[in-house]
Order: sequence, then structure tokens, then C-alpha cells
Amino acid sequence: MTIDLSNKTVLITGASKGIGASAAETLHRLGANVVLMARGREALEALAGSLGGERTLVVAGDVCDYAAVKDAVDQAVAHFGGLDAVVNNAGVIDPIARLEESDPTAWAKVVEINLMGVYNGMHAAFEPLKASGGTIINISSGAATNALEGWSHYCATKAAVLSLTRSGHKEGGPLGITVVGLSPGTVATNMQVLIKESGVNPISTLEWGDHIPPEWAAQAIAYLCTDGAKPHAGTDFSLKTEEGRREAGLLG
Repeated sequence: MTIDLSNKTVLITGASKGIGASAAETLHRLGANVVLMARGREALEALAGSLGGERTLVVAGDVCDYAAVKDAVDQAVAHFGGLDAVVNNAGVIDPIARLEESDPTAWAKVVEINLMGVYNGMHAAFEPLKASGGTIINISSGAATNALEGWSHYCATKAAVLSLTRSGHKEGGPLGITVVGLSPGTVATNMQVLIKESGVNPISTLEWGDHIPPEWAAQAIAYLCTDGAKPHAGTDFSLKTEEGRREAGLLG
């Protein structure tokens, strides 16, 4: 599969590590301008430096802060002349705890990042994506439809993000915006280290080699930045099936 993202501009949240950093590397390699957003400027600058060239823009900010997300969108448009896709990737699962043992403040913070962060990205980018006929990619999870012990915050927020994807498609689809989710399965990132350490629910028993590499999720994101996303609009595109992996170009 040949994917050409030349002249496309993509904003990635949570871009400093994991799926976000891998997506930045893949999209940049395929020709896209990449706008890197996360809280830590130093890590973003290091990533931008490794990518090189003039097709990167660093915008440090917190997805929980709508003004910061809107500023990232505005900078993307001003710097590159438009915006073609937003990857709402920023998300957390820590602290993992059973409902009765959870801390209400920490639980609410996960909601703020995982749910409000996605809403902020969708809302802030709506107008420029309407102008470009662009794409919103919300990073989802099997947890959106499958409750797991100790993950009440994560499951609830991912279920809400799936509803946001559906709502975004209902409202944005007729205006030319493609809104799609990506459910990659378990990915070998630091999140899996935290899950393993928790010892809670069957996911914590998986070994590192059981998880897909972040490069696979990045390849799927690149695919969803093309018209390949359109048949999946309003749903979560899954990498957990052979069919999905083949469609994304991960299998021959």
C-alpha cells in the first residue's frame, strides 16, 4: 500500500511518546506536515529535531485547556495554511483502581483528559476541517464496549469517546468532515507497563510480546488520514482483526 500525505497538515495530541510520537514519525515520513502537541515542550522539541525539515511545528499545551487546543489549531492553520486532520490521541489510564478504592479527584482528572481533551480537539478543529473536508481520528479502545475491573475511569471515558465519534459523524459528515475512531488493541507503550504493574484484570497478565508495536497503530492512523477512513466514519476501525490489519496495509 502506498500512502502519500504530501501537502496534508495533521495535528497530533499526546505527541511526545507512544502512539503519538510513532504517528508523528510515520505521517512525517509519508509527507505530511505534523503539528506536535503535548504538555512537555522538551520532548516535543527532541522529536521535532529527529524528524528534521520544515514540516514540523511544536505547540506545547494541555488538552484539558480548550484555549491551548484552539491555539494549536490556529497555529497549524497560520503556519501551514490549513488543517487536514486531527488525531485525538492524548489519554491516560493511571491510577488503576477498583471503583470503591478510587480517588474521586484522580478519577475526574482522567475524565478531563480522556474525554474533554477529545471534545476540545474536535470542537477547536471543526471549522478548518470543514474548510478542508478533513478528518478527525479519535483513539479508542476495546474498553469502549467492554468493562474491565479497575478500569472504570478508562472504560467510561472510551465509551464516551465512541459516542463523540458517532455524534461527530452525524453532525460533521454532511459538512464533509470524516470522524472515525481507531481501536488498535493493546499497544506496546508505557501504558502497558502501568497495567502490568497494577496486577488488575486479565490484561495485566499479558507479556510485552503480546502487544502490537506502536508503529502498527501509526500505520493505521496514516491510513485513516486518507479516503480509507470514509467507509468507517462514525465507528471504531479495529486493528484486532486480520481484516482490519490487512486493510490498513499491515498484512500482505
